[in-house]
Amino acid sequence: MTTTGEDHTATLTGPWWWARWRSAVLDGSLALVSAVECAIEGYPFADAAGVPVPAGMVFGAVAGSMLLFRRRWPIAVVLVSIAITPAQMGFLMGLVGLYTLAASEMPRRIIGALAGMSMVGMLIVTYVRAHQGMVRGDLQMVGDWFVPFVSITTSLGMTAPPILLGLYVGARRRLMESLRERADSLERELQLLAERAEERAEWARNEERTRIAREMHDVVAHRVSLMVVHAAALQAVARKDPEKAVKNASLVGDMGRQALTELREMLGVLRTGEGGYGGSSVRMQTVPLAAVGVAAAAAASRAVAEETGDGPCLDDLQELVGQSAAAGMVVDLFVDGDARGYAAAVEQTAYRVVQEALTNVHKHAAGAKTRVRVAHRGAEIAMQVENGPPPEPGAASDARLPSGGNGLVGMKERVLGLGGVFVSGPTDAGGFRVSAVIPAEA
Repeated sequence: MTTTGEDHTATLTGPWWWARWRSAVLDGSLALVSAVECAIEGYPFADAAGVPVPAGMVFGAVAGSMLLFRRRWPIAVVLVSIAITPAQMGFLMGLVGLYTLAASEMPRRIIGALAGMSMVGMLIVTYVRAHQGMVRGDLQMVGDWFVPFVSITTSLGMTAPPILLGLYVGARRRLMESLRERADSLERELQLLAERAEERAEWARNEERTRIAREMHDVVAHRVSLMVVHAAALQAVARKDPEKAVKNASLVGDMGRQALTELREMLGVLRTGEGGYGGSSVRMQTVPLAAVGVAAAAAASRAVAEETGDGPCLDDLQELVGQSAAAGMVVDLFVDGDARGYAAAVEQTAYRVVQEALTNVHKHAAGAKTRVRVAHRGAEIAMQVENGPPPEPGAASDARLPSGGNGLVGMKERVLGLGGVFVSGPTDAGGFRVSAVIPAEA
């Protein structure tokens, strides 16, 4: 598993300026070796400089121990190594210091300047030492070319390899940090996408629940309301007018069969999604991303059902009004304009608005005169259901029809969902009016 930047930062547990204990132990070991080297090299330096040998060795040990701070102050380490180059000390410190400087985040101009100073210092010291050897006769077997050759070779060999290696390691480290940051960014984006997908899935589930509740309300409320009205009328005329009682009983049976048929159709649609939306609610909670596909499948199946024309349409309005009239409502249907083909969703919404408005009249204004108007216009279809006040103050509660208070909300959601306009409210005459306009191309 790739270590992200946050995990990488959490592992920085070393002392002081070290990221890890392993780095601290490495730098301490290098500083110890460098101190020992410089202390040993301090012996000939003290002899040549005419200072006490212990002082020269202590000086070398202190100078060599500066390698301990190579990660904290790489410039200081390189400057110290350049300063003790004339004493022929600190070769290890010079190599490691240049490598650390090149691998750090220092500007390239500073790295180049210090590398040039170190190379020039090494070139001068090597040239002077080699020339002294020629003068003393230690190098009589070689020609004059040897002094510049060994000076240039030594200065380049002590400077170029650590600089090049440090630049390579620094570039690789920056590349790894960039990749780690990119991985962190991708991980955050994936988490954000997962959260958004879960939010969309939750929204889709809520929308589906709302749609199912609205459909169930529209299907059940109207049919059952008519059944209750007919049952109340049946109870009132059972002894006085047996023929009318038989007719009302037949209507109650028809209403019940129609309600059961519509409920079976709706439950059948829900069962076809079993293993998807309805049957995988627990799985969707544990796998949020799958809920998006589930919601899309439910929406697709719903769209297919609407395209096939399943469900009520505007041609059924006459039958709908007739059912309310059979239940005792004084209702008239007026149609303006020529009917034409609309999308299934538009016709179903228009039908449901009229159906729910008539159901509300049965519930709240039983016996009130009602007018249903439907207007076919060029780019829209308009419908209005208006009822007058009930003839008797207590007529609305004779059948004792319960009200959930969701009818108007459901109608408004349907119409607004198609980009239409919905208005409802009481009239000046004491009745109630429901108006809706739906775009024909919704």
